[in-house]
Amino acid sequence: MDTARPDQHTAPGHDRELVDALRDDLDAATYTVDGVESFLGPLAAAALHREQSVPARRVLAPALRSEPDPVAVLASLFLLGDEVAASAVEQALPSLGVDGAARLGLVRRAGQGAGDAVQALVDVRPYAAADAAGAVDWWLASDLGELVTGRRLAADHVLGAGGASITLAQVTARTPVGRVLDLGTGCGIQALHAARHAREVVATDVSRRALAFARLNADLNLGAGAGAGAGAGAGASAPGVVTLREGSMLEPVAGETFDLVVSNPPFVITPRAAGGAGTSSGTVLPTYEYRDGGRAGDDLVRDLVTGVGAVLAPGGVAQMLGNWEHRRGEPWTERVGAWLDESGLDGWVVQRELLDPAEYAETWIRDGGTTAEREPGAWAAAYGAWLDDFASRDVEGVGFGIVTLRRPLDGARPTLRRLEEHTGSVHQPLGAHVAASLAAHDLVGALSDAQLAQTRLVVAPDVTEERFHTPGVGDPNVVVVRQGGGFGRGVHASSPLAALVGACDGELTVGQIVGALAALFEVPADALAAELLPAVRGLVRDGFLAPA
Repeated sequence: MDTARPDQHTAPGHDRELVDALRDDLDAATYTVDGVESFLGPLAAAALHREQSVPARRVLAPALRSEPDPVAVLASLFLLGDEVAASAVEQALPSLGVDGAARLGLVRRAGQGAGDAVQALVDVRPYAAADAAGAVDWWLASDLGELVTGRRLAADHVLGAGGASITLAQVTARTPVGRVLDLGTGCGIQALHAARHAREVVATDVSRRALAFARLNADLNLGAGAGAGAGAGAGASAPGVVTLREGSMLEPVAGETFDLVVSNPPFVITPRAAGGAGTSSGTVLPTYEYRDGGRAGDDLVRDLVTGVGAVLAPGGVAQMLGNWEHRRGEPWTERVGAWLDESGLDGWVVQRELLDPAEYAETWIRDGGTTAEREPGAWAAAYGAWLDDFASRDVEGVGFGIVTLRRPLDGARPTLRRLEEHTGSVHQPLGAHVAASLAAHDLVGALSDAQLAQTRLVVAPDVTEERFHTPGVGDPNVVVVRQGGGFGRGVHASSPLAALVGACDGELTVGQIVGALAALFEVPADALAAELLPAVRGLVRDGFLAPA
């Protein structure tokens, strides 16, 4: 029997009838995240999430011997990449069959005769997530990972829903819009999420293989008529049109405008010599289309931040992920802030993680499937090339974070320039919080101090107060107003500010509360208002307080 892993450079096929049959079979088999995890049990399921397959195989092997459960068959075939008897696959995919799956490019026959086996050519796995529009249960096709192949990824590897993709889906606002651009769609995961709240989604990628996977996933999850350029109807609950285009960055949509742009771009900072993939030391590094944009340093992210405004409609929002360099003597807020200034857009950047050059190199060398154990020479050469590249620009660290941009309305100037670091836990999905924060920024920005003082506010239901006392002292020496949702922010509040927040129940205006507190603390009302009103603006913007 031929057990060698086949070359993976064949893209999945495109046949609507076969995709419909695949969808019916996966649904009937209960091949879902819950279905697979229930079958495997918590120990094997958790190990599989860590890319450890031994516990899962111990569960699945006996389940495949007699009357195999469809979930066991599909998990063994597509998640573990094991050869499975053709008869078992026929039972698990009764509508599609082995021949139909082969025509779609999902599997191949690994032997001959009645006892032949079937081997997966792609990864097909259930996907469950929650974004700002609610929960989803889909299936995603992508290339087989290192767990199955046991070797480096191919240069044109198409990634499934990785951690960055899931993060972007969760932080994206899901306000109903007309047109969405998914720039660098990969397997199409962002386009799927966007199709739930947009009339039209244009998904672009430089990789034809990625677009083939995106087309398959759109057809599979949005139903017949919703993939690659076909409409799904005008009903409120119908998914929007998904159109696929090949090309780099913004080139495929030049001259068009969108209400929302989402992008998980190839932002990884990979060593690059001028004009090629080699480095100044002569080391040639593998490049991966899904993560390497071919630019030096963080130039790709800078160009996207400064250029995306060209395709944003007035009031349109762009949400993306990115890396940026921390260079010696230059705070990252100044570096990235200069990009925001050049863009001419409202900008909000949240740095979620910071890695030193060695940590960054280790992360991305390992991500591509090169390990010190399997390829010690290649590992050491790549590691050195990364460190040399960072040293050439005095890079002390690399930040990762979320970038939200917005084009001001025609004739308006940018009003939002916010760069902050938040490495703590957050309450996902963040999309609704991001949308509410942008709206609140506009609200408080339009109010004078006098108008804000006439506003009635209420405390958000997730807000709590923490008081810290020195033993034996009656009054607290620290008061923290904390947000349970969103970014989970904690604001150190003075006693008057904490009292104001506590009094915001919608009955009194902000000005009335400030006047009462001025009398209580025996301070001039004007002075207290000058202290508290800027803080109130920030609390409204961040969702601690809201108009009654």
